Amino acid sequence: MVVEIKPVEVDVEPLVTRVFLKSIDLLGGLGKLAEYRTLTWLPSLARASFAVVLREEFLKTEEEIAQIVGLTKQTVRNILRADPDLALYKIQKIDELTQEEKKELRVHTAGGIAKLAYKLVKEGQEESTVFLEFCRQTAEALDIPWAYMVLRRIKGTDFPLYSPEDIKEKLKGVMIKGRDAQEVVEELDYPINNPAQLLHRIKENLKMHGLD
Repeated sequence: MVVEIKPVEVDVEPLVTRVFLKSIDLLGGLGKLAEYRTLTWLPSLARASFAVVLREEFLKTEEEIAQIVGLTKQTVRNILRADPDLALYKIQKIDELTQEEKKELRVHTAGGIAKLAYKLVKEGQEESTVFLEFCRQTAEALDIPWAYMVLRRIKGTDFPLYSPEDIKEKLKGVMIKGRDAQEVVEELDYPINNPAQLLHRIKENLKMHGLD
């Protein structure tokens, strides 16, 4: 059955990204997932992160979440009812599991991990340096030179940003699609909560000027 994915009227991606990254951190990082050959868990973690944020932050119903994320209502229900403590216990035993058991574990624990990750993110327990490094690697992989340069220049910057003055000096001499980066950040809306949101708002600004 094909599920129609409806657009979300709120910007959930910045928080979903943070929850997703914290979920990976709880699982031991990408290196550990690769070691256990469980990188296929990432889509499940991403969907679970969306589901948890949509429910906890925006009070979406199971049916609404199912339509937005492209899952069945029952899968969404399983994600939202998952036990974080049980999920962590199973993860701790992961090296004792067969590949088939790991596959099943992915299905039943993604919700629990995402719920715990959401709680920790809301409590401020996340590494901004890890998040920035992920954004940098993503920008480089997608071949977005200006994004890579921006992230390099703002390394060590504390978020949220409350005004362009927080990063203008660091971006001196950086050009974004032919525009001075210092001028671009003057036109952005603040506060900006994290590096991913900064890149998103710069990209939206470029679109506004016909430079996307």
